[in-house]
Amino acid sequence: MIVNAVPSNSVRHFLFCHKMPSGGVSISLSKYHHDPEAIIMRNKFIRSAAGLSLAFIIIVIGKYVIVAQSAISGEWKADARSSKARSVDDAGKLNISFSIKTEQGRNQNGRSFSYDELQGLGREQTAGGKVSFRLTREAGTFDCEGSFTDGKGSGTFRFTPAAGYLEAMRSRGFDFDKFNSKGNGTVEDRVFAAAIIDVTTRLADDLLSANFGKLDVDDLFKAAIFKIDSQFMSEMKATGFPNLSMEDLVKARIFKIDADYVRQVNDMGLAERDFESLVKFRIFKVTPEFLGELKSEGFTGLSSEEIVKFRIFNIDADFIKKAKAENPNVTVEEMVKMRIGVHRIKITD
Repeated sequence: MIVNAVPSNSVRHFLFCHKMPSGGVSISLSKYHHDPEAIIMRNKFIRSAAGLSLAFIIIVIGKYVIVAQSAISGEWKADARSSKARSVDDAGKLNISFSIKTEQGRNQNGRSFSYDELQGLGREQTAGGKVSFRLTREAGTFDCEGSFTDGKGSGTFRFTPAAGYLEAMRSRGFDFDKFNSKGNGTVEDRVFAAAIIDVTTRLADDLLSANFGKLDVDDLFKAAIFKIDSQFMSEMKATGFPNLSMEDLVKARIFKIDADYVRQVNDMGLAERDFESLVKFRIFKVTPEFLGELKSEGFTGLSSEEIVKFRIFNIDADFIKKAKAENPNVTVEEMVKMRIGVHRIKITD
């Protein structure tokens, strides 16, 4: 159940909305039904609720109107074939994609789940036949039905948001009403996505314990997706980059930059020390061993741009030796020109 809170002036009424068998909406005011302001509010709500298909309850308590919304329905697809594993970590898991219709069109989220997470579904059942299983998350629960044929499955699901989840996140400074990503949809869409990628209050508490500065819901989602925790944050800060952003940490995870790699690169005595240089090094496969080769050939104090050029133009220790045999004082730019044929010297194999 999703609970949202918006300001209200006082405790005046309990307004109930129920979906009727005919498809309409029945609304009743259980307290202070003669209050003019409450009646005006009820009438306005009736007009705005005419097109709704989901049952919900609105309760006005103190300063907040608490909106409890019902379950969300959608479709799921799954593939148990090992060839569909996205990574080594996904091997032996079941890849499931959940999709729902939203105001922006279709919202689809998927990931790989271990069979231990899927109550009522075992690996042997993916061979064929009807299935019914459940995925329980802190943000809500997925109840799924469908069938499998030769490892491929599909069906429908019903997602029930967990009561209190939004308020628990809000109390920690993560307000789902202030999600920053463009095209992120409604609060319901965010809770749906949070359940799939398993955004938990435990993760929120862990991130806050790192004293990393102001974090928002965007950061929370990124941390869950890219497996960023307080330990990784602290380790990266300790390498000499105290002002890293969550975006920098995401890059670090994507390009496999950890504290050990940073220390190895720093030991080579680079002339520049900025995080973007490390990202470039990973993109162009600059290893500590490669930096050692350059250093042994007399190229020390290089800028990150110069080091990357060595990789882009495939200038290795063997090429450097041959170039220096012709010109002992050859520069990085001259070797680049040699590689692209602009400046030629005689290099014999």
